[in-house]
Amino acid sequence: MQKLVFFVGVAGTGKTTVAREVALTKPCVFIDRDTVGGRFVEKFLEMNGMDKNDRDSAFYKEHMRDLEYDTSKDICIENLAVGQDVFMISPFTSELKNKEWIKEVIKSSGKTEQEVDVKVVVVTLDDIDTQRERIEDRGTVRDSWKLDNWDSYETRVDFTPTINWDIPESNVLIFDNSGDLTSEKVVKVVNFIKN
Repeated sequence: MQKLVFFVGVAGTGKTTVAREVALTKPCVFIDRDTVGGRFVEKFLEMNGMDKNDRDSAFYKEHMRDLEYDTSKDICIENLAVGQDVFMISPFTSELKNKEWIKEVIKSSGKTEQEVDVKVVVVTLDDIDTQRERIEDRGTVRDSWKLDNWDSYETRVDFTPTINWDIPESNVLIFDNSGDLTSEKVVKVVNFIKN
């Protein structure tokens, strides 16, 4: 079966880092929504007189959010269609709640649900302080808004998102990424994806 693996979680949990380490052991198409849409979103926000790093405003959510996610989805569909395993990296908060979303992805690729093994790796941390430290340590400009508005951002953090997809419970891994990302931890995720 082809593998379609989602690495989800809030900012700073390390979902991209975990996905990269796993991808080194398993060939796949690696689709990080930040990479897919980042430059376009920044330009569009600047053109509208807004902070290019803001991914939380009503304007972004209304005009840009779905464009980023839908473009990532389209790239995923194209690669599934030609037989590639795909890793998708982003929070996917709304998509995980939508039972039909994953069905549409598989159907649009020309595959059946029996041909594509969908797995979700929910990357979490044991506390909010570690999350903030990691966001600060990675030093990316796009995190400025989160850090400048931490009090309001912190109250919205949901470490384990709602998953309404029609997949077995065994296809969801809650992965605590606190502490160092050891080779043993990476092997745990690799084995989860393989099985």
